Amino acid sequence: MKNKLICFLVGQAPHDKKGEVLQSPTIKSVPHYFQTTVPQQFLISQEKLVVENREGMIALKTYHPHILLAEASFDIDNIFSEEMILFKDVVLDKCRDFLKEKGVKNVEEFSEEYSVFVVSGYEGNPEQFLKHKSIIAGLLKSEKLALDPAEVDYTLASQIKYAQNDLVIVDWDGAFIFDKEGDYASTIELLQLANFQLLRYRILDNQIDERLHRVTKLVNESPISKRFLFSKTDVNQALKENILVRSLSISEFQALDRDIKLIGDWYFARLYDLVSKKFKLEEWRKTIKDKLDAIEKIYQVASEKFTISWERRGRTLELLGWYVLLVGWLALLILDIYFYKK
Repeated sequence: MKNKLICFLVGQAPHDKKGEVLQSPTIKSVPHYFQTTVPQQFLISQEKLVVENREGMIALKTYHPHILLAEASFDIDNIFSEEMILFKDVVLDKCRDFLKEKGVKNVEEFSEEYSVFVVSGYEGNPEQFLKHKSIIAGLLKSEKLALDPAEVDYTLASQIKYAQNDLVIVDWDGAFIFDKEGDYASTIELLQLANFQLLRYRILDNQIDERLHRVTKLVNESPISKRFLFSKTDVNQALKENILVRSLSISEFQALDRDIKLIGDWYFARLYDLVSKKFKLEEWRKTIKDKLDAIEKIYQVASEKFTISWERRGRTLELLGWYVLLVGWLALLILDIYFYKK
């Protein structure tokens, strides 16, 4: 039997990095277009990593254009051990430092970390390992305290089987993969895809909040002090920005879902559906869509408001022009009468 711990961290990099295209071979049946329908990973580098006298490997991967992924893997003798919680945390810290060295900023705020415990090369069915279910639940939740049996059962309920001899249990912070044949590379890649998408949702949500703050400040500008400094062009430019961001965001985030759904009822589609529910991706999608709709409505109201304001200014200037013209004609008339009498 072989045990392996795989920890990875996904973060945003300021610059695009090139790498070699990665393709994960799999024994499980998938459509021929699977490798071309999901975002591709690129391998940038790979090196040895030593943590607490254990030697492993750490790889730097990327999703174009600006997402970096640090993946550390270690062979483990006894994976059903509470010591794995502390060791996993140390490995994740190493991944975090590794991404910082590669130029990823705000790692603490904008990153997604995940741990995968892999068991392979065993005989029989994977249910035999559920005798360790309390430890499994504790490892998935990074919880050292003894969990209530109901909480343990709830955690282990998020699982999926494909063949008789495999099992995947998914939670928010980690997953357990039992695969007799050791065919888990594509499963880990899919878990990384889900974390990649979650990170992009969080980044976009933060960007939208900043734009909401910006448009609020824009609308609340004093019309008296900035009457001639503020123009309708500013609002129109902001509205165009929002439409562009909204279009790109919808295209980017729906593309992954659309491409995954193309796989239909295949194993990876069902696994992705399970993971996305655990990550609450649908709630993130709805929240972001509502915010995008709200900010667009705010821009439209602002645009209408300042359109009316400029029309009013135009009418005021027109009236002033007529008054000046009338005063001028009146002055000419008075002068004509004066010179005529003289």
